Amino acid sequence: MKPRKAHPTAERILAATLALYNRFGEANVSTGLISSELGISPGNLYYHFPAKEELTNALLERYMRTVEPLVQAAAEVSGLEDAWFLLHTWLEHIRDYRFIYRDISDLISRNRHLEQQFRHLLDRKQQAMQAMVGGLERHGVIDIAGGERERLSGQLVFTINYWLNFEYALQPRLDEQPEHAQQCLVRGAWQLLGLLAPYVRSDARPELDRLMQLYRLPAGGPPR
Repeated sequence: MKPRKAHPTAERILAATLALYNRFGEANVSTGLISSELGISPGNLYYHFPAKEELTNALLERYMRTVEPLVQAAAEVSGLEDAWFLLHTWLEHIRDYRFIYRDISDLISRNRHLEQQFRHLLDRKQQAMQAMVGGLERHGVIDIAGGERERLSGQLVFTINYWLNFEYALQPRLDEQPEHAQQCLVRGAWQLLGLLAPYVRSDARPELDRLMQLYRLPAGGPPR
């Protein structure tokens, strides 16, 4: 049986809520603001989402669905370009749902469902990074000792999770500017690739250098 298609109004509500959450933070967005943004009555919003928490949970579930294909793709990584594409795509998804990461400590303290789901998300990320590192090792791209595999995978997950908060702290007033957002993605991907560098075999080094060069910012030099 095919899943029921979401109601158009519910889709509009979720899209507007995501944009407002990303811009102002979940804690600073009320259902009244969402209704006003959409030009609908609060009753219409409550018909589809009786509580604000349901809106937040629906957005988290949607984000989890976008992440799952990346977990599956991690098992197929066989080269540095595959790893580059996986990591960059993951950062893009995080950017699209950035309110989750910016507000995570507050969100999980108030929302038991989100707390459980975010823990599951962290586990899936860890599995994905372990699969990616394992694939690069099997295909002779990196050399890494057994004890280092878990440490590298954990560092990749840590950087992915907190990269956006670091970028926001640097220049919060530029956050909504598209050019700045792209530069944040560039710096994040550059840092993630750099974590692989100590383990890359000499014959794969030119490929790593080529990919790292792609992430040099127009101003020149590596991202700062």
